[in-house]
Amino acid sequence: MLLAIDVGNTQTVIGMFARDRGQEELLHHWRISSNAERTSDEMAMLVSQLLDLQGFDIDRTVTGIAVASVVPRVTAALREMSERWFPVPTVIVEPGIKTGMPILYEDPKEVGADRIADAVAAFARYGGPTIVIDFGTATTFEAISTKGEYLGGAIIPGVEISLDALFARAAALRRVELVPPRSVIGKSTNESVQAGTVYGIAAQVEGLCRRFEDELGECTVVATGGLAQLIAPLTPAIQHHEPWLTLHGLRLIFERNA
Repeated sequence: MLLAIDVGNTQTVIGMFARDRGQEELLHHWRISSNAERTSDEMAMLVSQLLDLQGFDIDRTVTGIAVASVVPRVTAALREMSERWFPVPTVIVEPGIKTGMPILYEDPKEVGADRIADAVAAFARYGGPTIVIDFGTATTFEAISTKGEYLGGAIIPGVEISLDALFARAAALRRVELVPPRSVIGKSTNESVQAGTVYGIAAQVEGLCRRFEDELGECTVVATGGLAQLIAPLTPAIQHHEPWLTLHGLRLIFERNA
């Protein structure tokens, strides 16, 4: 089985793939906090415990590891974890890895590993042109051409980062639960913050997608990331919600390298 690990700035998503009827299926997935202080030994213990909860013996179960990480210290810990504890084929998405997708950034090394994995998975599933929106610590937009080229994208502050800044600067505003309010016109301060955040992000998505399509033509729009399930139902701009898109991209990249 393949262990796919997507390390974001805030959260880390771990997935376990197994072959079923000739296709790789995502059997299990876990979400934990990203912690740059964890050592390679701690990471090995954590992964082993997660697998043990599902009844897997890691020594006999894991046959490969694929990693996309935007936190350099965690990348180093996972590399050491693999070398020391899990001597199986390991692919870390970084310069020199075969992705099957030309990166048309001015400096391809600047593109985050998660953004590449998202793009690879989206093109494999939907073709192009495609826009991928990943709602994470930052909200990222990726543009993939009809030929399967990574063209570039846009990066904006993530939903939670924006709220943190608002509450830090506005003394009279209290933290609210991030859910859609009853109406876009809030009837209380809490509802007004919720409406401005949730529907504001949805409008931002619609505006950026429209500008992307001005250059690319009509696109398939795919949403992923931890907050995609909150925003996707509120805007017709998003056509598909793929919560495990990055993990599937890691699986494809592993297959092209292992």
